[in-house]
Amino acid sequence: MSLFFLVGVVSAVLFAWTGGTEAALTGAVSQGAGSAVELCISMAGMLCLWCGVLKVMEESGVTMGLRRLLRPVLKKLYPDFADDPEVMDGVSANLAANLMGVGNAATPFGISAARGMARRYGGRAGDGLCTLVVCNTASIQLLPTTVAAIRAGAGCASPLDLLPAVWITSAGALAVGLLTAKLLRRVWP
Repeated sequence: MSLFFLVGVVSAVLFAWTGGTEAALTGAVSQGAGSAVELCISMAGMLCLWCGVLKVMEESGVTMGLRRLLRPVLKKLYPDFADDPEVMDGVSANLAANLMGVGNAATPFGISAARGMARRYGGRAGDGLCTLVVCNTASIQLLPTTVAAIRAGAGCASPLDLLPAVWITSAGALAVGLLTAKLLRRVWP
């Protein structure tokens, strides 16, 4: 926080030194603060909408169907936990929420799965936990709701026009992350 303050003070001094007026600086600060509040409010609305959609999907059984669909793949990714329903439910719910682009809803599921994995590994990060971190960090998404909310809040006319780019980059990040984890698992067993 103090670094931000220091950068702000240095910027203000440089602005004044190069001929900027106090009124112009105050106006720019006020406009920036107002834009930030406006963006936060519009993002909060979009995030509430998508969290509500995710809740409806949970209540209607769509996410459970997605979990069942993902279970065979997840059993291959997490063979040590294939017989642990608590961990596998957490992992599949985490992945389902990430696929829907609601990362903040995925976090509690990921934490639950990580706790179950850590218990089995004696409190240290084993292969399954490292794989969970890679999958959660890569966060493959079918519908990037947070990015869409930011773009909509900034006035974008079509906030979801970046879907193909998101699909390609998130799938690529996941593939590279999983391959790296597999390679490092062999190097440092």
